[in-house]
Amino acid sequence: MAHFDKDFLQFFIDLAPNNNKDWFDLNRKRYENSVREPFRNFVQSVIDVIAADQPEFKGLEAKDCMFRINRDIRFSSDKTPYKMMMSAVVAPEGKKSKAINGVYFEFGPEHVRVYGGIYEIDKEDLQSVREGIASNLNKFRSIYSNKEFVDLFGEIRGEKNKLLPKELKEAAVSEPLIFNKQWYFYTQFEPEVILNEDLKELILECYRIGQPVENFFNELIHRR
Repeated sequence: MAHFDKDFLQFFIDLAPNNNKDWFDLNRKRYENSVREPFRNFVQSVIDVIAADQPEFKGLEAKDCMFRINRDIRFSSDKTPYKMMMSAVVAPEGKKSKAINGVYFEFGPEHVRVYGGIYEIDKEDLQSVREGIASNLNKFRSIYSNKEFVDLFGEIRGEKNKLLPKELKEAAVSEPLIFNKQWYFYTQFEPEVILNEDLKELILECYRIGQPVENFFNELIHRR
């Protein structure tokens, strides 16, 4: 049985030209029944599967992982109040988690995307990751060059710094990813996969394939 019906996607298609509070209030019940609750149930089902094997996920609830549909418009020139997707991050402490071991996904009428890796990191952890990569060049390359990873995610992405500490410059010549200040990866699917019965298995497979890269980063950060 599919986790979502066609109105999940149709809701956002209808929202696009009507992205205002009045329309949303008139369609709030539809949002709750066709979008929010099915998505909450889906997120919880993903949590439950991961938690069965990984104790750090036990007790995690969907509400701790789901992002609001409301946009933060305080500093944006785009004042439309609602996002055109639902999104969640399943990680040991949900949205508050600083662990890299997790999976972020977003479902909308334009695409399904599944992300992993490092998007935000503090200065000390940034240095630890860079030093760890420099000290384990072959191991790092073998993980992100793995065929499964490349076939699904392609490459590790992220913004880069132009300058590096002196002690890292030599290693960065052979491994440019040391210049990164983010190390994230993602894959994208057609929105229609939202209606498939095996959607959960798809998300979990993305999580599995991305785990070796995330585990590499976690070992560097949590050893301090």
